Amino acid sequence: MRILVIFCHPVPESFGAALKDTVMKALAESGNETRLIDLYAEGFNPVMGCEERRCYNEMQKDQHPAPDHAEHLAWAEGLVFVYPTWWYGLPAMLKGWLDRVWTPEITFAISPDTKRITPLMTHIRKLGVVTTCGAPRWWSYVVGHPGKRTLLRGMRALFAKRCKTLFLAHYLMDVSTPQSRQNFLERVDRRMRRF
Repeated sequence: MRILVIFCHPVPESFGAALKDTVMKALAESGNETRLIDLYAEGFNPVMGCEERRCYNEMQKDQHPAPDHAEHLAWAEGLVFVYPTWWYGLPAMLKGWLDRVWTPEITFAISPDTKRITPLMTHIRKLGVVTTCGAPRWWSYVVGHPGKRTLLRGMRALFAKRCKTLFLAHYLMDVSTPQSRQNFLERVDRRMRRF
């Protein structure tokens, strides 16, 4: 399977980077073909400017602001997001990537007649999220787990109807221990090998 991993963390020696490395290794050793987008490492600009927003709904493929990223999305059969959950949601960099890369004609189409959205990412059959959360599991669910809902419900609606999902979170990250982090890395390794 062709799997695109989207990594979002500003610190290259972070636990998030260890998670990304674990994901990439497990996927590759399981026979998958992988590509990595490391948003901070490449200096991705998450800010949508005025003119980009003005033409967003009518944007054509040849006007895409990040054509290499659009090509990665077209190539992939599976997506895995690796990021820290900050304030219960996606980091601003990752949200900006969704805003700027997931454009009409690439990920969805809007009918001029019915105004309905048609998914254009039906080649995506698997979607995974690997994240860390400072809050405990119960509190993350009390506040609605916004980041999880954005990706596993909102964005997943653009994928294949039977797209399988996986969500792995290390809760209480701010008070984690070397053992809890090691246990989570091992869990991620096991689950990604079966992804």
